[in-house]
Amino acid sequence: MKPYVLPIVAVLSLVFAVSWTLAERPVRKPSEPPEPPPETSRAQTVAGVGLVEPGTENIALSCAVSGLVTSLDVKAGDRVRSGQKLFSVDDRDLVADLAVKRAALSNARAQLAKLEAAPRPEELPPAEAKVAEAKAQLADAEVQMRLIDSVADLRAVRKEDVLRRRLASQAAQARLAQAEKDLALLKAGTWAPDLAIARTQVEQAEAGVRQEEINLDRLTTRAPMDGVILQNKVRLGQFAQCGPLEEPLMIFGGGRELHVRTDVDEEDAWRVKSSAPAVAHVRGNSRSTYPLEFVRFEPYVIPKKSLTGNATERVDTRVLQVIYRFRDRSVPVFNGQQMDVFINVAPPVSGGA
Repeated sequence: MKPYVLPIVAVLSLVFAVSWTLAERPVRKPSEPPEPPPETSRAQTVAGVGLVEPGTENIALSCAVSGLVTSLDVKAGDRVRSGQKLFSVDDRDLVADLAVKRAALSNARAQLAKLEAAPRPEELPPAEAKVAEAKAQLADAEVQMRLIDSVADLRAVRKEDVLRRRLASQAAQARLAQAEKDLALLKAGTWAPDLAIARTQVEQAEAGVRQEEINLDRLTTRAPMDGVILQNKVRLGQFAQCGPLEEPLMIFGGGRELHVRTDVDEEDAWRVKSSAPAVAHVRGNSRSTYPLEFVRFEPYVIPKKSLTGNATERVDTRVLQVIYRFRDRSVPVFNGQQMDVFINVAPPVSGGA
């Protein structure tokens, strides 16, 4: 019996190991998904993946001027009106510049008003007095001239005195003419070219104020139209960088209706017509069906970005994007939500020989 002990023990050990392994093997029961996958009741359909977006598409908002955020007036989900203030950056330097420009404008306007108001009423009496004084001096010179001319015997007066009195009379006439012209110039007011220069200086100062006001307004980002703030990445105290960013400062959506941007593989694109009815199913709830209305085709066929993982799917597949809108404007879906879209298409027509 000794030669058979070891083989018998080995056989018994093998039987025990196999029995224990089979007994301890986990039993995997088939599990059903919590929600059945979406199905279509029509035989001829084209399936596509849809993405909910606003009627204006997603608008990535940025600021016109980079700066430190000092004011934030909205949050994600807020509905805003066109032109409503969203956020602002530091404006202290431009506020100071604007004050300087406004002071320069006030000075230019004051200078123009001074020139337009000329002459001042107080300036006329002194000028008129100078005219009266010049007339009196001329009258006195003429009297002295007549007196010396009335002497019959020229030997009684010196020729030098006669010449001096004639020159004094001519000088008095010249002073009177100058006084009268100064009075006329004063009454005529400011010279037209001087007024034109003053008005140009006022316009230049006004343009400087408008420029600073525009620069100041550019520091505030406003809503481009009526819509909703879909995403907000702006925080008080952060430095807002203008220009295209990898993560936009804000994502904005306008319009009163939601669209579904549907990707249709280029192999099926020729089957889709604008008149073809379509329905959408919410991911995770295939029982919810929403009829769609055709809006437009995107005329450019683009490379496919959302791959399904199917082994037969080529990476270089291109898709036609078809834009639909919900017939019911109050559907309970969110922007950015994925949907399964089924488009009813007519059966292909076979060509004759």
